[in-house]
Amino acid sequence: MRKTSGRPARPRWALAVAGAGALGVATVLGSGAWALGGDAGSAIGSRLQRDADAVRDTGASGLIVQARDVDGRNREARAGVRDLDEGGRVPFDAYYRIGSDAKTFVAVVALQLVAEGKLALDDTVEKWLPGVVTGHGNDGRRITVRNLLQHTSGLPNYTDILFSDPKELTPENYRAKRFTVRTPAEQVALAMTRAPGWLPDAEDPGSETRWAYSNTNYVLIGMIVERATGRPWEQAVHERIIEPLGLRHTLTMGTSAYVPLPTATAYVQFPGRDDLTDTTLQVDGGADGGIVSTTSDMNTFLRALMDGTLLPAKQLEQMRTTVPAPDMSGGDKARYGLGIAWRPVAGCDAGVWYHGGTSFGTISEAAVTPAGDASAAAAVFTTRFGDEQRSAEQDKATYDMIENAVCGKRR
Repeated sequence: MRKTSGRPARPRWALAVAGAGALGVATVLGSGAWALGGDAGSAIGSRLQRDADAVRDTGASGLIVQARDVDGRNREARAGVRDLDEGGRVPFDAYYRIGSDAKTFVAVVALQLVAEGKLALDDTVEKWLPGVVTGHGNDGRRITVRNLLQHTSGLPNYTDILFSDPKELTPENYRAKRFTVRTPAEQVALAMTRAPGWLPDAEDPGSETRWAYSNTNYVLIGMIVERATGRPWEQAVHERIIEPLGLRHTLTMGTSAYVPLPTATAYVQFPGRDDLTDTTLQVDGGADGGIVSTTSDMNTFLRALMDGTLLPAKQLEQMRTTVPAPDMSGGDKARYGLGIAWRPVAGCDAGVWYHGGTSFGTISEAAVTPAGDASAAAAVFTTRFGDEQRSAEQDKATYDMIENAVCGKRR
């Protein structure tokens, strides 16, 4: 069962299930143990803790956040509970699915291959995957690696097709399909059953600036990485990023439906329901979202990316060359590069770089300054597909928490 997306402000699947009515999650969850806030392990009364409590107050079951400053010092906060039935605090070192934050890892690998001359941004999909992107007007000869990385390909989003019918979004359907594995070839084939939003210019596809988020793009990037290296994309991520940075709590999931311990229970509010469903178990292993990590490892990764540890200056500049992405979180001023996005934030003169990821029951949010000297990462263990208003409130509170942690005052 996969429904991983990035963090567009109004993703199409969210609109597809909107209109189910305002479901009173806070009322359902009640108070008491669920309302747990700061403790001895966090900075009680700090801005970070107050912001974490604000996310919980929107109805999130539980969350953790870690901020890291210019001297490498960490501040942490948590709120809510590890499990709605059993209570307990969310572990600060909890593992969680980072969803489409995985795209930044995969983009780094692709750009490293570009730096090594093994791949070119102007290579077409057809060159690496002949005959894969075709049908219903889709044409791999008109789409480049750059288009895939930047979501300017116009390709249909296979997850939009999977969940185009709101009736698919039920607890029963989740339980029936949570161990279902779809191969990358199957995911791309599904996308090819729909016409593209557009085709990039035949003479200069890399100049395309029309933008639309599509998980299909990164499924294809994973396939291209495998062709270029002769190894699975997971191995490339491990050997080129995880191992060199010492990310001891970051791993690719493959076909496993299990998140390592410690973790917290992931919950989904399905359309038309007031209750939350435990969706902790799910297969979610593709190049478009199949990585599990921790807030500490995410901070380490983002800072190493921005400070030049992972990419040569030329490739980092390419990654940070953006097009307008008004549907990405950050509003009409958001911009998208190659596997990473940028948005302006008060208090950070140069804005922040970020991505974000949503899966069944977990939301990953993080941000880093352009110099890599300040960052923050968070996991919120509640996702809503049936309450657009409360989902937006939770998102806003989470964005505020991250932005204040990176760009604001501590108190």
